[in-house]
Amino acid sequence: MSGHSKWATIKRKKGATDAKRGQLFTKLTREIQVSAREGGADADSNFRLRLAVQRARAENMPLENIQRAIQRGAGAGEGGASFEEIMYEGYGPNGVAILVQALTDNRNRTVAEVRSIFTKSGGSLGEAGSVAWMFDQRGLIVVEPKPGDDPDEISLTAIDAGAEDVQADEDQVEVITAFSDLKSVQDALTAQNLNITSAERTMIPKTTMSLDDKGTEQIVRLVDRLEELDDVQTVYSNLDLSGAEELLASLS
Repeated sequence: MSGHSKWATIKRKKGATDAKRGQLFTKLTREIQVSAREGGADADSNFRLRLAVQRARAENMPLENIQRAIQRGAGAGEGGASFEEIMYEGYGPNGVAILVQALTDNRNRTVAEVRSIFTKSGGSLGEAGSVAWMFDQRGLIVVEPKPGDDPDEISLTAIDAGAEDVQADEDQVEVITAFSDLKSVQDALTAQNLNITSAERTMIPKTTMSLDDKGTEQIVRLVDRLEELDDVQTVYSNLDLSGAEELLASLS
């Protein structure tokens, strides 16, 4: 993941203001609603919903909010899900490829907001297919070792369970899987009582770009501005953030 999940971890540990947390809950609610609408209200049989609920619980979203979102998405509550998924593609400064996953009830509003941020940041919004070919869909599991856990042992457990790639350091272990194997690998790691902090679908760049600190900061701030939009769920890029921990910590 070239440091992207490390950046997410740094921001999570820094905490969030009430406004930011409220916005996060809005995004989580949308994902839960759409997941329940598409696959049903049973998280055991609806893996996308299971992932959405796990993330919501990891962010301390109240259980009643989660249940209400599931009911609305499944059509059992008022204000059912009316969101559609859109993937926007574009380039940031220095030609960095960027994918923007959105859930919106007004695509005209969302595309205008996304285009504005690209333009003001020195980038450009592209046509469908202009960037997506540079990425592969994968599963990503992040494990934070508990005291006494050996990152190398965690890596071996993940590989034995079918992981495609593992990147480990003292702070966390990133496990990359085929998306179809995400559930089975997560279940294997859970069975070992490991501290899984996230499990999700992700987009892995086929090749990455490295920039100097100034260029890296430009992209990180562009991604952050995009993620601040209510309609934007996740942003992916092919920027290599490995080795940029100090810069990322200062930007958080």
